[in-house]
Amino acid sequence: MIVTVKNFDLDGELKTINKSEIARYCGAVANDEILPLIEQCLAESRDIPAPRVCFCEVPVSVSETAVKFPFATVKSKDLAKNLGGCKKAVVFCATVGLGIDRLITKYGTVSPVKSLIFEGIGTERIEALCDAFCREFKGARPRFSPGYGDLDIGFQSAIFKVLQCDKKIGVTLNESLLMSPSKSVTAIMGVKE
Repeated sequence: MIVTVKNFDLDGELKTINKSEIARYCGAVANDEILPLIEQCLAESRDIPAPRVCFCEVPVSVSETAVKFPFATVKSKDLAKNLGGCKKAVVFCATVGLGIDRLITKYGTVSPVKSLIFEGIGTERIEALCDAFCREFKGARPRFSPGYGDLDIGFQSAIFKVLQCDKKIGVTLNESLLMSPSKSVTAIMGVKE
């Protein structure tokens, strides 16, 4: 299987930053009180390295209750429904990198509000990255991640193994199936031809 790595340009596909979404991820409303803090944090996070995605396109065989990939078969009615009618899928891992985690940790004790805003920025950035990546595929179905619906979170291990996420883009998976950097996503996206 060929695993491809794609770097995303912060001045290109990911230039637009949704400050209202950042506020929402922080549990706040975008107003005159929070927006200046978001701007400060965005300015501080501008030098974070470009986000990356590693992925492979694979044939899939879908039944009512399971999906067969070349590297594993997974039982999931929800994933099978999502991939219904697809003959291939894109399996991917995306990350905005360790920089945002470092800022979250840096401000965790000295400025919990800033730490929370960096959490919101990281979440908005990883969602924007996944959306930009998925738009590149004609006929793409909504992405579906391990842990959604009845898709076992343990399937993440199979994705990590096939994509070699640690070697390709520096994302690791611990025994509890948590990813590092924390603002990372694994997903499967069906592609209708």
